[in-house]
Amino acid sequence: MVGCRQKSAEKHQLQDLSEILQQSKWIDLTHSFDENTVYWPTNAPFTHDTVSYGYTEQGYFYSSFKHSFEEHGGTHFDAPIHFSANQNTIEQVPLAQLHGPGVVIDVSERALINPDYLISINDIETWEEEYGNIPDGAILLVYTGHGKYYHDRNKYLGTDLSGPEAVPELHFPGLSPAAAQWLVENRKINAFGLDTPSIDYGQSASFMVHRILFDHGLTAYENVAKLDQLPPTGSYIIALPMKIKGGSGSPLRIVAILKE
Repeated sequence: MVGCRQKSAEKHQLQDLSEILQQSKWIDLTHSFDENTVYWPTNAPFTHDTVSYGYTEQGYFYSSFKHSFEEHGGTHFDAPIHFSANQNTIEQVPLAQLHGPGVVIDVSERALINPDYLISINDIETWEEEYGNIPDGAILLVYTGHGKYYHDRNKYLGTDLSGPEAVPELHFPGLSPAAAQWLVENRKINAFGLDTPSIDYGQSASFMVHRILFDHGLTAYENVAKLDQLPPTGSYIIALPMKIKGGSGSPLRIVAILKE
């Protein structure tokens, strides 16, 4: 009888979850991948080539394509191994770390004025004063407002240049190393993401934010879309990277779930 009751309770829980998901609003936070996808200036761009497209001699339609891309471009996922030796590669990141309650901090008012804006401890603490401490297992996302420039390379990156000469000219907001250190010492988030090309700001030469977060096993999302459509709290984030064995990063399909 105990086993029957347990199975019945599990069935009802699954039904409740199914109803919640069906009645929720889903927001795709992913930029599409195409020839305009933003990559680091020293990376090769995304390519999409046609293998077959059209009707066969047998009369049915058939299409197939091939793609080429570096791991770190467009809306993508950084595994800890990206900047920290002996940490998890893509396929080693636990599933439990790929989702969590969404926390969205809006710094756009300041970051749109200053493209070199550093997201600070004060930005985080100000958010917490209003909404409470960031919960364990959260996905911390920062809306800088720069996502609206994604299709304008000069505004988004700070330069039209490509290759090594572009790197010193990069200008976009990122997390400050001090805030990264504060997060790993004081909060237990699953991941950090934002709407710019890197979690380190454009002028960073040491990539300390990557190093700090990844040394502590966190993951990161870059070039996230539509963060202006999320509330400060109340969303649930699911972020699924391509499962590349040994990978340091991959394209990411990230979605937010909101109760209607």
